[in-house]
Amino acid sequence: MLALRSALVALVLSAVTLVLLPFQLLALRFDWKLRRYLPRLWHRTACWMLGVKIRRHGVVDRRRPLMLVANHSSWLDILVLGALDNVAFIAKDDVAGWPVFGLLAKWQKTIFIARRERTRTGEQVDDIAERLKGGEIVVLFPEGTTSDGNRLLEVKTALFGAAATARAHVPGGVVHVQPISIAYTGVQGMPMGRFHRPIAAWPGDVTLMPHLAGILKAGALEVDVDCGEAFVFDEGSNRKVLAASITASLKTMLSERLRGRR
Repeated sequence: MLALRSALVALVLSAVTLVLLPFQLLALRFDWKLRRYLPRLWHRTACWMLGVKIRRHGVVDRRRPLMLVANHSSWLDILVLGALDNVAFIAKDDVAGWPVFGLLAKWQKTIFIARRERTRTGEQVDDIAERLKGGEIVVLFPEGTTSDGNRLLEVKTALFGAAATARAHVPGGVVHVQPISIAYTGVQGMPMGRFHRPIAAWPGDVTLMPHLAGILKAGALEVDVDCGEAFVFDEGSNRKVLAASITASLKTMLSERLRGRR
């Protein structure tokens, strides 16, 4: 059954990709706004085929420029957030070299960050700022890596500088930064505790394909996405203070959701 389901998922996603890809490539070539919308269709299809049920609590802020800041425990986070809104992701540059997923990330115009090349930090922050100024919703995973899904790791503050850079070039001098909590809470209709959370979480010590096989074998996953209150980052704001506020909000939302208090 696993082999049959894997083949069906691969067949459907390949067909959807072949249908959408020519339009997406044209949209990328001419920078049409269509390039922001088509990936959402793909992500929704992928979540449906993988059996990922998304429950959203709250809404993504409609003010612009907007940066979403989310906790990160799995490659599934990309599909989940991509299915909920038209977003652009920030990812490590080595993702670009991943088989299949790297190509998909490029076709979605992901912003790749070379964290080891500190001399390029300013250039990369400027790229993020340009996308924010253009009205795109940019997603930042500030932990810099994936967790076990049960906690928030240390938040890196450097890339919050993109909000400051964008703020200086947008009308009103304001950027909105919204915390988003992603919690995997159920499997096959049953609550998912710490023991089962590795089914969804991908902390990095498991290779990609075996983890994907585990997702397919699970059959059905449930994920709760909590949209926190957006913070206003303006001329009087401090990057480290903003990062601390975002961190506190994410910890609270994630902890309460995992404990069933929300």
